[in-house]
Amino acid sequence: MSFVFYDTETTGIDTSFDQVLQFAAIRTDADLNELDRFDIRCRLHGHMAPSPGAMRVTGVTVAQLTDPALPSHYQMVRAIRDKLLSWSPAIFAGYNSMDFDEALLRQALYQTLHPPYLTQSKGNCRADVLELAQCTALFSPGVLTIPTGDKGKPIFKLDRVAPTNGFNHENAHDALADVEATIHLCRLIRDGAPDAWSNFTRFAQKAAVADFVTEESAFLLTEHFFNKPCPYVVSLIEFDEEQSSLAYVWDLGTDLQALSALDDKKLAAKLKGSPKPIRRLKINSAPQLMHLDDIPEHLHGRLPSQQMVEAQLAWLNNNKHFVAHALTVYRSVQKEYEPAIHVEKMIYDGFLESGDTALLEEFHKAPWEDRDAVLGRLSDERYKMLGRRLIYAERPDALLPEMRAELEAEFAIRLRGTAEGGEPWLTLPEALLQTNDLLQSATGDEHALLSDLADYLTERLESLSPC
Repeated sequence: MSFVFYDTETTGIDTSFDQVLQFAAIRTDADLNELDRFDIRCRLHGHMAPSPGAMRVTGVTVAQLTDPALPSHYQMVRAIRDKLLSWSPAIFAGYNSMDFDEALLRQALYQTLHPPYLTQSKGNCRADVLELAQCTALFSPGVLTIPTGDKGKPIFKLDRVAPTNGFNHENAHDALADVEATIHLCRLIRDGAPDAWSNFTRFAQKAAVADFVTEESAFLLTEHFFNKPCPYVVSLIEFDEEQSSLAYVWDLGTDLQALSALDDKKLAAKLKGSPKPIRRLKINSAPQLMHLDDIPEHLHGRLPSQQMVEAQLAWLNNNKHFVAHALTVYRSVQKEYEPAIHVEKMIYDGFLESGDTALLEEFHKAPWEDRDAVLGRLSDERYKMLGRRLIYAERPDALLPEMRAELEAEFAIRLRGTAEGGEPWLTLPEALLQTNDLLQSATGDEHALLSDLADYLTERLESLSPC
């Protein structure tokens, strides 16, 4: 299977409310030989305030944000989707992509009325090179040189790891340069730690993960917290009845007999605590898995011995009633999330019905003047809201005057903020405040960039229609 390595540059770090400004990807064959590349930028959404901190890091200027020669966000996402579909099926991978770029790509597709799970459908699967690098540093030390900070802690930021390992990263924070850096690290790992690379490609595939965790009585699961890889010897309990991609596993380093002696209140507290006796494993998120026989010797002292693992498995087999009860208690103490009130946060509220999927295809093909009528036939209220935003952004004259006025007022409030404050997105006043704070210590080109940004934010704020 081929790979698609990709990266984004954005208006900020909020994966629900920020916007992709640049998307770059390189397609390779299974041996990491480049086959094709793609790089595209767009201009800023009319209802978006850019983060001054993000602009300072990426060097994106006001002129780039507002360049009329660039495509709109909608036009860019259409081009991205067409390219990625033409490259499918593939393993989609990036550096910290699972927690960041993947979520932003999914939101971009969702907010432009496309099925959001492109990297997990049509035979595609996904993986994260940051987690691969962290596991390689743990299991095969010496393959990568990992820089450290002032306190001696490892730093896994791409703009530090790639140059330390021989990549000329002068254009760090340009999406295409970051993709090239990611592929460079993959080649080093493939050549220096072939077993890690093999597991990386194998467990990017959901079916392979499901088979492995089902067939192995115990295995190693490595998770990552604050750049620190944490390995656990675990055993499958069961798959979730409602979410087929979610499995529950026992941490076999836990004193299971001690847990079984607790009343429900104390058991619940233990199951909520850290380290967690029961862990969640998403089989469609490329978990870092390993056979117990493959664990390197330098880690044996950190993990349960083979004798302990066998004793724990035997105990679990003889105490199935406790296992079922513990899982019931675990589920009862899981955090319940409040219903989303903003359409961006509603992305996970359900899948599109097949009829709506067909209507969205019709929407993209119809003349702008006819698209609002197509939205009216949708059953999914989320896509009606997003669709009217989209028409307002692209062709406001194609909306009825009252709808146009309603959206104009909505976005003015969104950009200005409310008297109560607390908006989950960045408003123009807050962006201006942050810009002025950064200007206090800025010099040279950075000062010029931020000064232009302050002027731009001020002009936008003054141009908003009155409440």
